[in-house]
Amino acid sequence: MKWVVAFDSFKGSLSAQSACAIAAKQLALSFPGSSILTLPVGDGGEGTIDAILASLAGQWISTEVVGPLPDRRVKSQFGWCDRERLALVELAAASGLPLLTLDQRNPMKTTTFGTGQLIRAAWEENAEKIVIGAGGSATVDGGVGAAMALGWSFLDPAGQSIGLGGGELGRIDRILPPPFQLPPVEILCDVTNPLLGPRGAAAVFGPQKGATQEMVNELERGLTHLSELVHQQFGMELAEVPGAGAAGGFSGFGMLWFGARLIPGIDEVLSILQFEQMCRDADWILTGEGSFDDQSLSGKAVSGVLAAARKANPDIRTAVLAGKVSLTDTSSAGLDRVIEISPRDLPVDMAIAQADKWLARAVDRLAAEIKRA
Repeated sequence: MKWVVAFDSFKGSLSAQSACAIAAKQLALSFPGSSILTLPVGDGGEGTIDAILASLAGQWISTEVVGPLPDRRVKSQFGWCDRERLALVELAAASGLPLLTLDQRNPMKTTTFGTGQLIRAAWEENAEKIVIGAGGSATVDGGVGAAMALGWSFLDPAGQSIGLGGGELGRIDRILPPPFQLPPVEILCDVTNPLLGPRGAAAVFGPQKGATQEMVNELERGLTHLSELVHQQFGMELAEVPGAGAAGGFSGFGMLWFGARLIPGIDEVLSILQFEQMCRDADWILTGEGSFDDQSLSGKAVSGVLAAARKANPDIRTAVLAGKVSLTDTSSAGLDRVIEISPRDLPVDMAIAQADKWLARAVDRLAAEIKRA
């Protein structure tokens, strides 16, 4: 029997790597002699770069960059896969919410400049491709800070450079590109929000990053102004591009600043990891995440894993293990097994604290069900 084990992270408890290792160990005990391949995955959010590095035997390269607040430097890192000449940058590693205290969160002031420094460091390593995970940012600056770190100039009406932070966007009068071009860049996006409007970067993500309603309104005006300026100067219409609002507009404007393509996170991760090849002769695909609900079947990591596995091998059998299962109809999803990891009456904090134990037991239950069938 051949298994492919491809878990996403269980937020707050288990990394994708840990979940895969636990499941593989239990499967080996229940099915001695089986072939068990593990592939930690992510959809562009938390832990995605870790998952790729673990699977490609990559490494982290450490550096110091400007943090989310312009006057503070932070120790940061980007992923590097030498054989592939592939650089992996997480927006959160330099410009993320976890780098700030609650009272420091202010998207009028926070910047992606440090992320631009990471991208530049990757370019200077002679990367042939740069992949950016756009989750977890503390910013709504349209990626302007990152662009400035890469040599773009944003000038006010007096011809002076603007400052850093989302509050500066409305002051931009002219944009000058740098004299060099980056290698191919892909931004992993797990949301489809447009740049502007009630579902846009400022309205939806601004409050998560510390914006008051007054700030949201000003950020919306700044992003609108920048969008119009980009259209006038470069002929690019970004306002309605699906996913352009991700990471405070970093994704949408990144199509210009970095020449980036926006890619559904899980699709790109599975492509990099050559996932379909692993599934072609497999009997079972085992996947899962912290919460498995109707949203899990549209665009999240588990959905991408299942779709890619079935594309590669229509006969593959599918099993999902999750901390909480609230899928409306598991049968219509075409899944062979869906198992909730911990008892429903167990307090959430206890379930999280002992997630490794409950996952191991759930894999044992799955194995027992398969043997009985």
